[in-house]
Amino acid sequence: MDQPYDILEPQQEKSDFHSLPSRGPGDVADENDCEPVDDFVLMKTAHTNKHTGEIDDGVVRDVISLIETQKEDEETRLSQLQTDLDAASTASTHLSRIRINEIVESAYVDPEGLMDQLKDKDDRIAALEQKMADQEAGWEAKRQQNEQMMEMMNRMYPNEQFP
Repeated sequence: MDQPYDILEPQQEKSDFHSLPSRGPGDVADENDCEPVDDFVLMKTAHTNKHTGEIDDGVVRDVISLIETQKEDEETRLSQLQTDLDAASTASTHLSRIRINEIVESAYVDPEGLMDQLKDKDDRIAALEQKMADQEAGWEAKRQQNEQMMEMMNRMYPNEQFP
């Protein structure tokens, strides 16, 4: 009961993406024999169902597919570039982990940003719907006015044919 409170440590910062403790790249690299961590492999592993071996979340599955496609395209481009520069060279055309991590980060889209874009589009759609309703009301008023004018002209000139 008289235990000092200074033995309690503050909680680590939490990241928004996975609610895991946030760590800097140096922390993760230290745990990986000073090699940079492959974010793509980490993302794929974190979201793969351990029982089925499949990625259940459709959005994550699409992002991973996009990253794989970009990775293959980049490897093909580098391979072609290497072939064009020096066909006899034995230099590796494999992407570095840093480049793969850049591809992973570029493919990630902030969900809050998407929600803001969606709200903006919803607002624009609502404004356009209101504008269209106002136009239709104006057209209806003009149609009624035209009908009244035709009735008046028919009364004033009963022997004439109007279109």
